[in-house]
Amino acid sequence: MRKLGLLLGLAAVACTAYGASPQFTYADIAAGKFAQRTVAGLRSMADGEHYTVLDSGRVVVFSYASGDREGVLASPEDIGAAWQRIADYRLSPAEDKVLFRLDGKPLYRRSAYSSYVVYDTESGEAAPLHESDSLRYAVFSPDGERVAFVLRNNIYVKELATGRETAVTTDGVPNHIINGMPDWVYEEEWGLEDALRWSPDGKKLAFLRFDESGVRDYSLDLYGPDGSTPEDDVTAPRYPRRFTYKYPMAGEANSAVSLHVYDLASGRTTHVDVGPERDQYLPFFGWTPAGALCFYRINRLQNHLEVFVDDLKGTRKMIYEERSDKYIDNIGMGTVTFLSDGDRFIVKNETRTGFSHLYMYSMERGFLYPLTEGEWEVRSLVCATDERVWFLSNETSPLRNNLYVVGTNGKGKRRLTKGEGTYAIAPSEGCKYYISYFSNSSMPNTVTLHDSRGRLLRTLEDNAELKEYIASVGYPVREFFTFPVTHEGRRIELNCYIVKPADFDPGGSYPVLFTQYSGPASQQVLDRWFVDWEDALVQQGYLVVCMDPRGTGGRGEWFKKLTYGQMGLLETEDQIALARYVAGLPYVDASRIGIYGWSYGGFMSLNCILKGADVFSMAISVAPVTSWRYYDSVYTERVNGLPQENPDGYDIPSPVYYADRLKGRLLLMHGSADDNVHPQNSYKMAYELVRAGKKFDMMIYPDDNHSMVPNGRFHVRQKMVDYCLENL
Repeated sequence: MRKLGLLLGLAAVACTAYGASPQFTYADIAAGKFAQRTVAGLRSMADGEHYTVLDSGRVVVFSYASGDREGVLASPEDIGAAWQRIADYRLSPAEDKVLFRLDGKPLYRRSAYSSYVVYDTESGEAAPLHESDSLRYAVFSPDGERVAFVLRNNIYVKELATGRETAVTTDGVPNHIINGMPDWVYEEEWGLEDALRWSPDGKKLAFLRFDESGVRDYSLDLYGPDGSTPEDDVTAPRYPRRFTYKYPMAGEANSAVSLHVYDLASGRTTHVDVGPERDQYLPFFGWTPAGALCFYRINRLQNHLEVFVDDLKGTRKMIYEERSDKYIDNIGMGTVTFLSDGDRFIVKNETRTGFSHLYMYSMERGFLYPLTEGEWEVRSLVCATDERVWFLSNETSPLRNNLYVVGTNGKGKRRLTKGEGTYAIAPSEGCKYYISYFSNSSMPNTVTLHDSRGRLLRTLEDNAELKEYIASVGYPVREFFTFPVTHEGRRIELNCYIVKPADFDPGGSYPVLFTQYSGPASQQVLDRWFVDWEDALVQQGYLVVCMDPRGTGGRGEWFKKLTYGQMGLLETEDQIALARYVAGLPYVDASRIGIYGWSYGGFMSLNCILKGADVFSMAISVAPVTSWRYYDSVYTERVNGLPQENPDGYDIPSPVYYADRLKGRLLLMHGSADDNVHPQNSYKMAYELVRAGKKFDMMIYPDDNHSMVPNGRFHVRQKMVDYCLENL
């Protein structure tokens, strides 16, 4: 990685004249010319020797050992549906049935209303799981003879042989009681796609029940067609529809969540004792290999984690506990991974040493020994057997990761991947093989098949055509460097990258766009390949700069939690400091430095143009949080605490209090149906800017969500390109 001082001396990448015509535009990006081919919809089969992928609606079987295609398990023709309707699939445990999810009307980020079809691969028969197209979730039982599903906030179990349906719950009511599915904040912030789990023997079904009655309503107006009239009928609907749901803002009441177990034989449901505290989180639960119920308990401030095992016969035991003086990050089902011997389990923890590492524990004896150690982070546990553990870590650099394997005795750690960049790994059942997805700043995605020891068996996708295309259009490579800041007398090197036009001339004078996210534990500066709208600007003669400020991820617990209790303060200082440095570079036009961000990044771009008005002349803020008082409880309170206890941490970083400082050009953009960061945030910012007499530009995307879909995904990015060309 280049140090800051070397940035001044970087040479031109190409020899074409400064100011040459661009070789690609955002239209080329939007048209998919830079799309990377991959192996998608992959599922390992039970034998660990085969895997399936979803290819044009067909569930195709491949061999791990050879990489050869071995047949088609199911196809759209088998279920009488167009392949475009197939959104996802699941195999039954015996792999003699396929559960297809069709269509899907999106609800929130991970959820949708869908219809399901069960296809029997032996008989060739297909049948709807239920006549409704509003199912929220469906999953096979371990024996494959039943399917549990959620409809209208209630759980049902269907016997496939007889078609008999049993209602597990009957009290589900919209915006009041939810069974088997998460509420909005559990789905968004804890990453839950469902809230029910079959026991290993298939005799019990554990599920969460959410009582939302104490959570305040939030409403969004919808203006587009409601399905009752043709979409091209511009006269309808005359009145907007209203979407109302439960959204707990920081400091407000959350859902009351309880854990239950339904016994199929008796038809009785047991309420699991999770302790007397009600203002807590119960996001993760499941079953141990031996069939005991396991659940996590996390306090409201998210600085105390407890993991329990309950045999449902009167014995409950806490097997793991973790505390922090700030907060515990990255809690998930992967925090605890059980081995098959019934005693040992692996814990992923960052508070013990200040870096995320793996540790071996025993149900009976507690902590045993570390599996990994060092001033680097384990990104994720990929796969584990009773003898070995595979994991991704950034041991070589915070910008990169690699796959390693270590014995469950903590010995024999070995690096398996060879490249310098970013890997994602999809293991087979039993960890016999893995499929690797690799890219770096100069090379698009390469998909390869390996055995468990890392030996290459086959290249599945090399993106050769894309590599030829990016070479032909002179696609520039990100150049990495570091920028120093001082925190309480300690020097810190912040990771950054710069992108220059292919015809870069050190004697030129370039405008600069900062692109950033800057949120807690996030990382934008990674050695990976991607193309986004900013790359079209590079072709037009702009420089693009990105930095991960204090509080971001990949650098250990101390670095990440520097922003605890004050989200937005240090990050803004860092972005402004780098901008002032960049303004002094001989090839930069200091009067033309802008900044862009989306969501947390939008919050940051507002703060930067308001507090750094001397250096930033333009900002684009998309779907920004403008006051953390408006955002949800789980995310905000994790880093900022409760607003009742930390009002300054909520208010001092809020850009709405600095509207009178605006000097440059500002574009504010928001989707009117953003259920995540509500348009209220942008309206409040606009209100304060108007009160301060400031001119600014604003774009509202009717009925679009936080990602600006279904309609504005490409429009918003072309608008940003145009805005930069006109104002920067």
